[in-house]
Amino acid sequence: MDKLSSLTRFKASCPFLGTTKTATLRTLCTSSSTRFPSLSVLTERATKCPVMGPALNVKSKEIVAGYASVAGKADVEKIHKEQGVFPPAGATIEMCPHASAARAAARMAEDLAAAAKLKAKVESAKKAKADSAAAAAGCPFHQAATEAKATEPKVATPGGFDYESFYVNELDKKHKDASYRYFNNINRLAAKFPVAHTSDVKDEVEVWCANDYLGMGNNPVVLETMHRALDKYGHGAGGTRNIAGNGAMHLGLEQELAALHRKPAALVFSSCYVANDATLSTLGTKLPGCVFFSDTMNHASMIQGMRHSPAKRVLFKHNDLEDLEAKLQQYPKETPKVIAFESVYSMCGSIGPIKEICDLAEKYGALTFLDEVHAVGLYGPRGAGVAEHLDYDAHKAAGESPHAIPGSVMDRVDIITGTLGKAYGAVGGYIAGSDDFVDMIRSYAPGFIFTTSLPPATVAGARASVAYQKAYVGDRQLKQVNVREVKRRFAELDVPVVPGPSHIVPVLVGDAALAKAASDKLLSEHNIYVQSINYPTVARGEERLRITVTPRHTLEQMDKLVRAVDKIFTELNINRLQDWKALGGRAGVGAPGAVDEVEPMWNDEQLGLLDGTTPATLRNGEKAVVDAKAVTAARNRFNTLLGKVEEAPAAHMTAGFAGFKIKAGTGTVRTSAEEVQIPTVPLMASVSA
Repeated sequence: MDKLSSLTRFKASCPFLGTTKTATLRTLCTSSSTRFPSLSVLTERATKCPVMGPALNVKSKEIVAGYASVAGKADVEKIHKEQGVFPPAGATIEMCPHASAARAAARMAEDLAAAAKLKAKVESAKKAKADSAAAAAGCPFHQAATEAKATEPKVATPGGFDYESFYVNELDKKHKDASYRYFNNINRLAAKFPVAHTSDVKDEVEVWCANDYLGMGNNPVVLETMHRALDKYGHGAGGTRNIAGNGAMHLGLEQELAALHRKPAALVFSSCYVANDATLSTLGTKLPGCVFFSDTMNHASMIQGMRHSPAKRVLFKHNDLEDLEAKLQQYPKETPKVIAFESVYSMCGSIGPIKEICDLAEKYGALTFLDEVHAVGLYGPRGAGVAEHLDYDAHKAAGESPHAIPGSVMDRVDIITGTLGKAYGAVGGYIAGSDDFVDMIRSYAPGFIFTTSLPPATVAGARASVAYQKAYVGDRQLKQVNVREVKRRFAELDVPVVPGPSHIVPVLVGDAALAKAASDKLLSEHNIYVQSINYPTVARGEERLRITVTPRHTLEQMDKLVRAVDKIFTELNINRLQDWKALGGRAGVGAPGAVDEVEPMWNDEQLGLLDGTTPATLRNGEKAVVDAKAVTAARNRFNTLLGKVEEAPAAHMTAGFAGFKIKAGTGTVRTSAEEVQIPTVPLMASVSA
């Protein structure tokens, strides 16, 4: 115990001791090495440390020099005789405590020497790999310490399983294949979107990978609504939806979302991961003999939901209608079937053939389950997603009507799921569909029933965001215009972008270590934050930088991004588009017969390019636009619960609105429109007010 106590004194100076629990150290001290029985596991590990290893070699020689076991048997007997030691008859040299200790020391010296030789052999054979792994692990002692960790034996805790060693071994696998996930400390600044600070509040970076696609996370009417709701209803919801957590704010948001998709009902969850998981697992459990047909590129939440049910899961090739139909044909029409797919696939930017899948579903008696997570808020005249966008003019003409448009693609989709945490800048997920379907999920899905309800202020902010985007198309238009510009600039520089018709800008790297290195260099050398995307989010060899362009990025910021990516591709010798073409292509980039560009989902007319109503890309120093009509529409949703916002003089405008340029109009921003005054309330009204 004293030895263990002395070890713990060095936790601050030794990375291994500092990160290893005392209980684990105790086990390592008391467990013998399988390779070198005279050594403890901890001693064996110490021989591989660049600091402790040489010291142990010296110490072993000092110990051995003081013991008689280095001498022959005759010499030992002579020493005994000179010292007046006369062993009894039948005694052997092994019975002598001095000789036994000496022999043990000699064995230890031999084991230490053997361990040192093994260490040298391993280091020589794996030096390059150890360097890479050590750098990833952040070890200050570099390759030797890394090899010590990588080759450590599994140690069984007396009487049980060694959980800590199991955890370490699992993490080692992630480090070795470069799929370990690093979580950067990024703090987005509301007043400086899209700028954030790192762990150092003075270190500011430009964010190019957040899913706050439209900047609604700091939209002034959203923040205003949240503050008002917070002052009136407090922070938490108080319980599950069934026990004290089912408030008017939640019901109002569900009504808003149902109307957005022109469906009879909607149900809000804590996230869309939970919404997908809970809904699909419930369907697969309740529908007798259900069979899921799942696109191979579906999100993990959908995959887990299907796996969490007893239903059979049949995979069909990504967006491959022939493969889907061939598999649907194998089951009787009366067999319950669910086709699960997405509208926008977030890692490649492809768009699902929604209309055609609806055709197959009707032909073979299947339900359609459409994930619009990366589309709601971004497509369609009101932001309902790709299904709405496919009948753009019809939905635009229908305006705010909550009723379905018979025969439209959105009407034909049975179940729609979406998120509040991306384009709407909040948190939460939802499903929309028929009354009875939604009620069944509400009644049976554990992911809905047994979790605490979202806070009222969060729900209010989400509804304000949805209402604002329903009334204003300008953010969607400007985002798409900026996406086109960034893709065009990358194409000019031969930077490989996975072709797709959506807003996703996936820059192909093709190697996990290179993708991580590119991300690190962008952050450390250019103050640009773009997270690398590795396995299992994408297939091995298809690693990429997934860039998110928003309507709030300026022309100068876009120029800086493109130049930085181009420079880093050169510095790291990352394959360009022409290189991928020479290699036969990968991930849709440079493949024989493949197109370098895909017709975008938003056409020129929808973007306002033909009539000159397209919002202008911001320049540094310019204020982002807030639409007056959309602000009023969002505020009116809360007149009953929070009270009507009275007009206030411009001098009393909140700090949130003061940071924006407010425009009048009908939802389309025109550069000739005059600025108008927006009635405001203080963002932090007193509780007693």
